[in-house]
Amino acid sequence: MTSTAIAQPIATQTPSRESGGAAVMEKAPERVRKPSPRYKVLLHNDPVNTMEYVVTTLRQVVPSLSEQDAIAVMLEAHNTGVGLVIVCDLEPAEFYCETLKAKGLSSSLEPET
Repeated sequence: MTSTAIAQPIATQTPSRESGGAAVMEKAPERVRKPSPRYKVLLHNDPVNTMEYVVTTLRQVVPSLSEQDAIAVMLEAHNTGVGLVIVCDLEPAEFYCETLKAKGLSSSLEPET
């Protein structure tokens, strides 16, 4: 089965004539895209796993975290009960959260405010 596409012209500017007879191009209004909502991936304090395991797991699951960032997240969770891992779009946030849980770490999502 073959399909044929019909090309339709897309007009982004429309010529108009002013009193002087010169053509003036008017820009069509631009569409403004709203940024997608972002989510916080949170790591909760873990009295079971070692600090080294938590840091190693954070770095495996979230490759953009440096060693120092992973240590800071682990210490924040250890000292305050919860640490901010990353803020990102919903899909990667869900992936990070579920992968941390699968590796035995307590994690949750929260909309960024």
